[in-house]
Amino acid sequence: MKFSQMKYIRPELEETKAKYNELLENFKASKTAEEAFASYKEIDDYKKYVDSMFVIGEIRKTLNTKDEFYSAEQDYLDEIDPELEECTQEISKALLQSPFRKELEQAWGSVLFTNLEIDLKTFSPAIIKDLQEENELTSKYDDLMADAEIEFDGKTLNISEMEPYFLNPDREVRKAAANATSSWYMEQSDELDDIFDKLVKVRTRIAKKLGYNSFTELGYYRMTRNCFDDKMAGKFREGILEHIAPLVTKLAEKQANQLGVSSLTIYDFGLNFPDGNPTPKGTPDEIFEHGKKMYAELSDETSEFFNFMIENELFDVLTRPNKQIGGYMDIISLYKAPFVFANFNGTAGDIDVLTHEAGHAYAGYVANDLFPFELQLASDEISEIHSMAMEFLTWPWMEGFFGEDTKKYYHNHLYEAVKFLPYGVMVDEFQHLIYDNPEMTPSERNDLWLSLEAKYRSWLDMGGIPFWAEGRRWQKQLHIYTDPFYYIDYCLAGVIALNIWALSQKDFNAAWAMYKRIVDFAATKTFVDLVKDSGLPSPFEPDNLKLVADMALEWFDKNGV
Repeated sequence: MKFSQMKYIRPELEETKAKYNELLENFKASKTAEEAFASYKEIDDYKKYVDSMFVIGEIRKTLNTKDEFYSAEQDYLDEIDPELEECTQEISKALLQSPFRKELEQAWGSVLFTNLEIDLKTFSPAIIKDLQEENELTSKYDDLMADAEIEFDGKTLNISEMEPYFLNPDREVRKAAANATSSWYMEQSDELDDIFDKLVKVRTRIAKKLGYNSFTELGYYRMTRNCFDDKMAGKFREGILEHIAPLVTKLAEKQANQLGVSSLTIYDFGLNFPDGNPTPKGTPDEIFEHGKKMYAELSDETSEFFNFMIENELFDVLTRPNKQIGGYMDIISLYKAPFVFANFNGTAGDIDVLTHEAGHAYAGYVANDLFPFELQLASDEISEIHSMAMEFLTWPWMEGFFGEDTKKYYHNHLYEAVKFLPYGVMVDEFQHLIYDNPEMTPSERNDLWLSLEAKYRSWLDMGGIPFWAEGRRWQKQLHIYTDPFYYIDYCLAGVIALNIWALSQKDFNAAWAMYKRIVDFAATKTFVDLVKDSGLPSPFEPDNLKLVADMALEWFDKNGV
């Protein structure tokens, strides 16, 4: 079914709760394992229906944050979501306590039940009002960013539309763009501080009500950390600092020399070539036409998937006023339909989005028939392998997007992938310190950010631009506001994606087979077990991080552009 034809029906709170309770009682009344499977299938079907209504409503709000109907529906969904979570928690308890758990676990695997046990640690009816406040605050941040209007180059531009100016070969244009962007953020600084301050406080309050010392422990449970803890995360950050950060420093120095500048400022570091970064050739329609060819040649499964997406209007990627910033993929499970949202802006990032979010969508498409619904939803550190590895596995088709600039694209893409890792773990450390010290003032948070910049990216010059120079760059990072402790997932997956990239350079078919195996497991394995099963080295081992750095450096030495 085409997205425009998918009907949104408001999930009325009392009616939905009553239906959940009825289905739950039926499940509890099961006399045999067969009855338990059958009655849980009814619960699963209804959960997918309710989830799909939430997803359709939320997607349509992000497509136009000024749409009065869907803005009101988003407010309503934010309000009822915690109350419905109480229902789904009771269902989880019933599964865990079922006299047929052994049979259910044998059929569905132990990871599902481990995840359910973790999920029960994140909720109590006592926090419903607090969760509603948290939802309201994150939506407020989303709306604020979507409403950005920056006067520049004789136009009124949103945040996504400003990005190409940061990559302009003319340094004065880049600096002017940075100043214009900074001015907008500084005008919103009080509101951005207020939203985040309230988020830290409400999340800390929720954690305390649930019996935790800080939100950090609860944040890990919310992220369904089922195979690593904060100590392992800390070890990973140290490994990135020891092995990846020096490589990035070396590459940044080379970049500065190529650009003819003494140091990389915040308006230089995105430009990798003096004559401009590679940009995709052709219109969005031509880009998608080549994307169709690419996925057709990659495999029969990806061809079927991409055609399904195109035929059913499941891409919305063009930037326009009042559209939420960023990109995401979500699943409308009722229709077995992944949906990809993005903001094309004419940069190489458009192709990265096409491959990254399509990697998520392909994995969702493959997993759509798994029962129960939770088995379709791999943890975020696994899901990001699906997306980040797909970016690299589509390298053989990049010439169709970049033409004569293809080699520049390879350099640009690999450099950005490596350069991201120190930044990503910096975000993670920032969040640990913020939630372990929730009484920090806004200025103390900014000072903390600047100290972490000096630790992880000492080569970066803030250029005297107020937003960056005052340590406010973190306010531009959506995940810090809306998805605490998510960001390290990108880094863990990024290391695995680089391992798969290195294999693809030697044996593409073996790399694709490895990727397919990872995708096919969906949510049936933990991240640690999945990596081990795939024969890949663990990102928690410093030797692997050194290996990744060495492989990347070897490629740059051989393929200097």
